[in-house]
Amino acid sequence: MEEKAQFSGASALLSIFVVLAACKLGQSVIEPVVFAFFIIAIVWPLASALQKRVPGWAALLLTVTISLACVVGLFWMIGWGGHQVAEWTTTNLDRAEAVLVSSTSWLEEHDIYVLSMIKEYVNPSAVIRLLHAVALRVNTALAFSFIVLLFVVMGLAETPSAREKIAASLDQDTTRRLLAAGKEICDKFQKYMLVRTIASIATGIATWAFIKLLGLQLAAAWGVLAFALNYLPYIGSLIVTVLPAVTAFIETGSPETALLVLVGLMILQFVIGSYLEPVFSGSALAISPSVVMFSVLLWTFIWGVLGAFLGVPLAIATLTLCEKFPSTRWISEIFSGESPKDSKPARLPV
Repeated sequence: MEEKAQFSGASALLSIFVVLAACKLGQSVIEPVVFAFFIIAIVWPLASALQKRVPGWAALLLTVTISLACVVGLFWMIGWGGHQVAEWTTTNLDRAEAVLVSSTSWLEEHDIYVLSMIKEYVNPSAVIRLLHAVALRVNTALAFSFIVLLFVVMGLAETPSAREKIAASLDQDTTRRLLAAGKEICDKFQKYMLVRTIASIATGIATWAFIKLLGLQLAAAWGVLAFALNYLPYIGSLIVTVLPAVTAFIETGSPETALLVLVGLMILQFVIGSYLEPVFSGSALAISPSVVMFSVLLWTFIWGVLGAFLGVPLAIATLTLCEKFPSTRWISEIFSGESPKDSKPARLPV
């Protein structure tokens, strides 16, 4: 019996490794499919509600149009905020260089030549390579978006028939568990996005107000970026915490002001992530913080920036699916953010 349990554990670990390796090697194929499933789970209630009022093709068209408008709006915000920061940086290049020279004098006294290292790596050829890489990324992102759009359109059209096929091809107990898991996963995805949207709005407003209160420039740009990038757990928060402190240092030349911005934004992120998000999420999205961190890091390594975004939803889906089957329910119980004696939700990623 013990040997059988060890064999089952080894088989499970091997299966996980094979799945992760397949996701890494087959990223160009698997990644858009997973992202499309996530979008379908989010927008299906809208499509279902529209189908009761308009023909199916019109409901599909409206759903896709609204979804595209939301995604385009989010990327427009990132582009606008990034453009404002880049334009401000270009205008203040002389000041940035002066601050850099004055702040690195102590390091140079100890034979650490920061400026020489920067000049060595930041040269015209390096800039050209960077621009070339950015152009390739843009082309890849456009192709990826088109593929995801096709999968979303086809998936929304085939969702009702897919349910019927699942119900017909499996035994009654497995069908019931899978359909229940699918519905619960969709509900949790929708709640997760609602919670993140509320937290993103709060983060954006708080960031704008805090920087404005200090009398610093780029308050609107950092507020918009804080809203948009908050959808990326940890990574987005890190960007809109560190970079405003850097621009504040360049603007004022004061390390104290930069430190104040850094600490203030960290406190805002912590308060919103630790108190506001759990209030709106309840116990439905309770996940162990260590699982959240591990999922974000793992899927960032496998799929990059999009993996950072999908890490938490994939963890939610995996734990929900495990919960529906007796043989894997222990996994859900161990990695849930709730203790057996306490049903308070765990802290969601900031």
